[in-house]
Amino acid sequence: MDTRPVLVLGSTGYVGGRLVPLLLERGFTVRAAGRSVNKIRSRQWADNPNLEIVRADMHDAESLRLAADGCRAAFYLVHSMNQPGRDFSAQERDAAYNMVAAASATGLERIIYLGGLGEDHDDHPLSKHLRSRAEVGRILSLAPSRVTILRAAQIIGSGSSSFELVRYLADRLPIMLAPTWVTTRTQPIAIRNVLGYLAGCLENEATAGLTLDIGGPDVLSYAELFALYAEVAGIPRRRILATPFLSPRLSSFWVSLITPVPMSLARSLIEGLRNEVVCRDQTIRELVPQELLSCREAIRRALDKTEHQKVETCLFDVGSACMPEWASGDDPTYAGGTSYELGYKARLQGDPAKVWALIERIGGEQGWYYGDPLWRLRGFIDRLLAGPGMARGRPRGSDPVRVGDALDFWRVLASDPGRRLLLLAEMRLPGEALLEFRLDSQWENAVDIVMTARFLPRGLLGILYWFAMHPFHVLLFGNMIKNISAQAGTHLYSKPERVRKRG
Repeated sequence: MDTRPVLVLGSTGYVGGRLVPLLLERGFTVRAAGRSVNKIRSRQWADNPNLEIVRADMHDAESLRLAADGCRAAFYLVHSMNQPGRDFSAQERDAAYNMVAAASATGLERIIYLGGLGEDHDDHPLSKHLRSRAEVGRILSLAPSRVTILRAAQIIGSGSSSFELVRYLADRLPIMLAPTWVTTRTQPIAIRNVLGYLAGCLENEATAGLTLDIGGPDVLSYAELFALYAEVAGIPRRRILATPFLSPRLSSFWVSLITPVPMSLARSLIEGLRNEVVCRDQTIRELVPQELLSCREAIRRALDKTEHQKVETCLFDVGSACMPEWASGDDPTYAGGTSYELGYKARLQGDPAKVWALIERIGGEQGWYYGDPLWRLRGFIDRLLAGPGMARGRPRGSDPVRVGDALDFWRVLASDPGRRLLLLAEMRLPGEALLEFRLDSQWENAVDIVMTARFLPRGLLGILYWFAMHPFHVLLFGNMIKNISAQAGTHLYSKPERVRKRG
């Protein structure tokens, strides 16, 4: 067996985060690449002796070349749909050309790419999302490597964007208004089978250089998919009213209010409803035989994992866990512009472990220990602005968060158990914001708890935003510390006090 590593690009994404452990289980040496090595290291499979971890940015050609150097094959599992405010087609095009350059420079033998189903016709042109997926496949084919392109429709699995869209809409809306495209046919595939095909293509050289359609055994309309979900979930059948007046933009707006799926992603998915996504070729079934799960069984398994909070990866795993340059502290304050900071500090007497246990359970159903209506109001406003709001909650229930996790409208940048939790704001705001919880030990069973917000404004609007939010921060932070202390059963030496800005 070839012992050279297999590169997985998108190793902490929805598919990549499940493919890496499968490849390791099958005996491959895997090189997991991502923008944040800390995010990769926080995964349960990160300590496997056959795993290599490297930093790679798809828009940094040199880092991509270094990541591919010495590898025999690469899985290309990255996309840019979750980045609002950016031209994701241009982003994906740039990343694909960088991959071609890296493959050419390193002699990469194979590339396996997971793209999208759909045919481009004059009367039914592909949506922007599906057209971009097809373009990436064409660009990757320019590489000297033998490229395998797998084309899939909706992936059904706990945490997948397609499944979560169906689940939340069906669970929350007994009557749904939908575009007329809801009658379009689709051929969903279970995430288990997607992973089986990806790994199987690596194991079978006969798949090299081929474009292969992958899908489950069922072909059904989106309306039938909702009906099937309701049946499996044990809820009343949902009524779907198709109307020609509901545009993708309007649909994505209300879908983002009802579900935690980001508006940018919801719009891409909804626009794709007009395109029939059905397998035209079944060659993959002969080259990589496996038991294909029915759509009913795929939904049942996804619901079971969701109910028991055993979701290995989810759509919210896609996101940067890299420290912003302005917050690194390496540059003088004038280098990145004026930043603002507000901190509160208090000394507690008691068990520091109990204090930390409360901090790492913050967010989601637990709440934020003070002013939850204010947090929810901010989340609602964020949803109106096409941000994530509070709908994402906590991953994996009450389990400790890990680097890269989405936490309400934050992203976990650092989690040093017992000492520090650092969050990056992903809400829509005129600037960049960090929120830090820190525990500094003083003497036996005495600890200082420090809560700090840092903000880099963008223009005059950003400055006005910081000062407008300042009274709310003052109200929230001190009271949050008091309530954390009370719930941990510690003694508060004195009320929380303002901390002077560092530096």
